[in-house]
Amino acid sequence: MMKPIRKATIVGVITVVVYLSVVVITTPGLEPLYAISAAFQLNSIVIIGMGIGIGFQVFLSEKSKSLGCTFSVKKKAFGGNTSSTAATSFFSFFSLVPLGCCGWWLYVLSLLPGIVGTGVSAVLIQYSQVLSYVGLAIIFGFAGLTAYKLKREMKLQQSVNLS
Repeated sequence: MMKPIRKATIVGVITVVVYLSVVVITTPGLEPLYAISAAFQLNSIVIIGMGIGIGFQVFLSEKSKSLGCTFSVKKKAFGGNTSSTAATSFFSFFSLVPLGCCGWWLYVLSLLPGIVGTGVSAVLIQYSQVLSYVGLAIIFGFAGLTAYKLKREMKLQQSVNLS
């Protein structure tokens, strides 16, 4: 069985690599190094935050498994984290479009008004950076909730063992 810290680190790094791979793949007009550099200049908090947040969630999940904890928040947190990570990534890519990164996202942006309406599209594009930070906060919120539940479960197990 892989140690929780090692698994969390690997998953966190994979999250960052997948994000940067999407940047490179959707930016054929720029050399990969320039696309990655632009992504880090604009979205370093989001990129690193997603890696740390998802890694922390994996660490907590692995830790709870090793302690034999069986609380239901894990499934909800992972579902929430997956959705939050996807939304955070989606919104953070919008901020890269003016730099020439993620040109494929221009196509996605052009479809938005037909899907969600012009007003909502304008808000999503205008506040994409803020929305990506909100998504990041949700990721850490779910991780914090899981940490709280794990700590509470550990205290409960400890009090049962002492009885």
